[in-house]
Amino acid sequence: MRIFVFLILVLCSSYSFAQKVLPYEDMNFFLKSFQNGVSRQVELQRIENIKTGDDLMAYMDFRGNLRVYDGNKPEDLANINVPYEVSDHLLTWRIGEALNMWDNGMKQTLTYNCSQARVMDSIIVYTDNRFNTLNVYQNGEKHTVLQMTTLPSMPVAVGEDVIAYKDNGDFYKIFWDGQSYDIDVWIGSINFKAGTDVVAFNDPTMRTFAVFEKGLITDVEDYFVNRYEAGRGFVVYMDLNNNLYKFENGERKLLSSFADDNWQVKDDVVIWRENSFWNMYAKGKTWQICNYPPQNIQLKNDVMVFTNSIGGVSVSHDGKVVDLTNQQECTYSIHGSSVKVNLFNKSYVVYQNGTKYQL
Repeated sequence: MRIFVFLILVLCSSYSFAQKVLPYEDMNFFLKSFQNGVSRQVELQRIENIKTGDDLMAYMDFRGNLRVYDGNKPEDLANINVPYEVSDHLLTWRIGEALNMWDNGMKQTLTYNCSQARVMDSIIVYTDNRFNTLNVYQNGEKHTVLQMTTLPSMPVAVGEDVIAYKDNGDFYKIFWDGQSYDIDVWIGSINFKAGTDVVAFNDPTMRTFAVFEKGLITDVEDYFVNRYEAGRGFVVYMDLNNNLYKFENGERKLLSSFADDNWQVKDDVVIWRENSFWNMYAKGKTWQICNYPPQNIQLKNDVMVFTNSIGGVSVSHDGKVVDLTNQQECTYSIHGSSVKVNLFNKSYVVYQNGTKYQL
């Protein structure tokens, strides 16, 4: 019996962890969330100014209070109208110069003297004008990255869990997983592209194209490349022969030898045009999307959603392309690996786990 109860608890915990919020308003403008094929009531009054991530939504309720909802129940954060920002997993709000945060139910004041801040998927980067420090919050811990006699500038590049910054000695450094790594001493600027666990840059001292990857720096090419972008654990770049490469876990992979400049990278997704065909790479799979120019492209996680050739909405995910609606001039958004399409008269199409739902 104990083993059976334990298994139930484990399965329930896994189920809760897998839940994602997907907000929408019904005909009465009441806030709901579509989770795992089921709609949940969140508010019974009209709300304002909602911002969403994969695992949470934050909004001002009818009283003007800031609330957060993570798939379980709404929670009050502030009883006044305050500026706030959300990422997929974190939330910050400010009362005067005080910077407060919410992380998976935990609330904390990071500093009472904040001048600038950015919230990303796994980190919060902020400056403290009392101690003249640059700081990073990550995994429940606060790290002082840099302290100067004057207030430091924000990092030159901020990724989802990594930053590149310059100290007061013109030394470029990368902060990742609680530790700083030295890069270069360089008076001029360096164009860093930061993603998740990776940072790409043209190294001006070695004259190479280099990638910082989980604590290691690798010279990927022995020359500068013209364009490079960072995703979730990988970097994509085009070499001097116009070959499109992906660099991940110390290895290069050729994506295309005929791609033009119309390529994009976001999270797990790479898309590019080859002749008249658009292609997509995500999580080890490569497939063709369409043979016409997709419009109003949105990329997030492992999903692409776009306006198709007839003005409707299509989604590309997990090796296939699915038409969601032929209705024109629809707006849409990505939540986790789900897509929400806003139709007329407060109705919606949701694509979730390979199934289309009409709300």
